[in-house]
Amino acid sequence: MMKKNTPPPIPQKIVIAPAFHSYESLIINTVHCFDKLGYKVGKGKRNVVKHIGTDLLPLNVKSFRPPNFINSLIYKHLRKSKAQRSYEYARYLLERNIGTPEPVAYLEYSSWRGLKKSFYISIHIKEDLTFRTLIDQPGYPDRETILRQFTRFTHRMQEENILFLDHSPGNTLIVKRDKGEYDFFLVDLNRMRLNHQLSVRDRIRNFGRLAATDDMIAIISDEYARLTGWKKEWLSRQIKHYTLENHQRRARKKRIKGKLGK
Repeated sequence: MMKKNTPPPIPQKIVIAPAFHSYESLIINTVHCFDKLGYKVGKGKRNVVKHIGTDLLPLNVKSFRPPNFINSLIYKHLRKSKAQRSYEYARYLLERNIGTPEPVAYLEYSSWRGLKKSFYISIHIKEDLTFRTLIDQPGYPDRETILRQFTRFTHRMQEENILFLDHSPGNTLIVKRDKGEYDFFLVDLNRMRLNHQLSVRDRIRNFGRLAATDDMIAIISDEYARLTGWKKEWLSRQIKHYTLENHQRRARKKRIKGKLGK
């Protein structure tokens, strides 16, 4: 049993954003006591996210599931961990004025066998809604305005040659500002392509990941047509096609997992 005064184990790798260097001890202790602190955000079947902190330093801490033996070696020697990618992608987005919670740090615990555990820490954002809210609540106030602003946000990200591979309903936090303006913040960042010359298919298929309803697709298509000069009707058909394709792909994965007993 660990004694009360025993300091927490030091991670084999810790990178802290310059603005938060003075919080190093707090960050290490927060990760060390992750299971006991804060409250869980979301379902967290594979990875667990917790809101931990104070009003002065409100944190979201994401604990990634320990990789299997092969992946643990890959992450230690050949590929960046999910925590490192999340941190670096967040900094990349903010440098280009694409909204995401401010990155604080990432930590990795490993041994000669490979990566054992990794954590990504960012500043907690209290959202008013997510994109999923607009799906679940067709009568949500200002719904069309939000969808049009979200479409412009996505287009601006695409113009920066950024392809967000997890552009799903729960991964965009939305915060209301004054006078009908909204800010958008991407989360769950470890799967992105940067400096990627997006094709027409890449751009449209990305909207298909959102599981938008037909009336939402009509608004998105209309706004995207204004931005690109492409035909609204054609855009609508294409987004519906990729929305159905994404739904079928997810259903197949669910059936396969069911057969495997996962």
